[in-house]
Amino acid sequence: MSARRLTPNDMLFLLSESRETMMHVGGLLPFTPPPDAPPDFLRPLIDELRDGVELHPPWNLKLSQPTVIKSPVQSWIEDPAPDIEYHVRRSALPSPGDERELGVLVSRLHGTDVDFHHPPWETHLIEGLEGGRFAIYTKVHHSLIDGFTAMRLLQRSLSTDPDDRDRPLFFALPRDPSSRAVRRPSKGGGFLDALRVQFEAARDVASVVRDIVRTLREPAHDIVGPLEAPMCILNGRIGRNRRFATQQYDLEHLKAIAKAGGGKLNDVVLAITGATLRRFLLELGALPSRPLIAMIPVNVRPKDDPGGGNAVGSMLASLGTDVADPVGRLEAVMASTRAAKNHLEGMSRNAIVQLSALMLLPSGLQQISGTSGRIRPQFNVVISNVPGPERPLYFRGARLEAVYPLSIPIHGQALNITCQSYAGTLSFGFTGCRDTLPHLQHLAVYMGEALDELGAALGVDAPPAVTSQTPATH
Repeated sequence: MSARRLTPNDMLFLLSESRETMMHVGGLLPFTPPPDAPPDFLRPLIDELRDGVELHPPWNLKLSQPTVIKSPVQSWIEDPAPDIEYHVRRSALPSPGDERELGVLVSRLHGTDVDFHHPPWETHLIEGLEGGRFAIYTKVHHSLIDGFTAMRLLQRSLSTDPDDRDRPLFFALPRDPSSRAVRRPSKGGGFLDALRVQFEAARDVASVVRDIVRTLREPAHDIVGPLEAPMCILNGRIGRNRRFATQQYDLEHLKAIAKAGGGKLNDVVLAITGATLRRFLLELGALPSRPLIAMIPVNVRPKDDPGGGNAVGSMLASLGTDVADPVGRLEAVMASTRAAKNHLEGMSRNAIVQLSALMLLPSGLQQISGTSGRIRPQFNVVISNVPGPERPLYFRGARLEAVYPLSIPIHGQALNITCQSYAGTLSFGFTGCRDTLPHLQHLAVYMGEALDELGAALGVDAPPAVTSQTPATH
């Protein structure tokens, strides 16, 4: 049986696993069935799975020591006899189920642990949605794959052809050989070349750290330092129950607002998030006087990377929550992200990963030591923007309506916001601790109003309603 050691990032996710901080990510995919779909559209798929399918990496990998998941000598090994009926489960809402009932079910499913005695993932086929619709909810432990890899696998498991009715689910797809990057050995030899690359990366990191420290000493600066996040109710201890809310917007409308404001798409995402959190916290009487700080994951993989494991960098940016004016808030966000990007420009992939690990070290130590949620956070919220497929996708003739990401609340980070682009839309998933953040579903409503406010302030007309099923808050 083959084995693969965990990367340091993989091990960090396992070290953070606890009763409350369940380190799995997920995705909710609602579908509209084809016009010729029978009432029992998913029944043939269930029968097919029961007849047996072969799981391919990473879906057939489990921990070598599932009873001691924080073991320092942990590795991934192949499960010789994976139980497909454990991993793939069938659920149904009382028909006709609405978006709120779907959200309640998914919130409950996301609030339960994965079992490390099996490969750490589950898929739930959810029937009974109004209009004959159905949904697929999948969760996977973050130590197994990251969001980039999950997105690549999603695209391969769906089809751009609505007449393709034979495509297997993602876990039954073998790795695409054409996506593997060709690695040529250097003249200096494998070990010496790797040592040289790491040394050069460390030298770049030292230079950037010196620049950041020098900038932080200036009276006025836009770069966000590692200790600038204020205390906030978003950063308390959490329980194990989850709440999930969704929202979906026209992607071209967001880009038009970004262009009118002189920024990028991600700047608009951060600005409307800042407006949303400002209103949410003001209503709770808990808005800090200093701006909230977001940690933004940065993908550092090359375009032909096949994925697997975790390979991400990060940067810190202000959300401008201390600014009441929507345009002024966008400008504050742009100044902050521009300063962060300037320090990353010209750095190698390895250097960015090393710098990110160094900058986030205090947060990691808080998680391991159990002090998260009790002392000042390094950042207030994680906001991820994952690029997705640009064309509509289908699963056995059913059209994918949206991709709603679910992420990881942890002690000290009771809220996670992730957005995913798909076929001209941008879909947001708000995942939070049900006990720490009351009325979390208001965030989805407030974000829509914040987007309208920013667009109006910049003179950008609102687009027609998104054509796919409009999600409700949960």
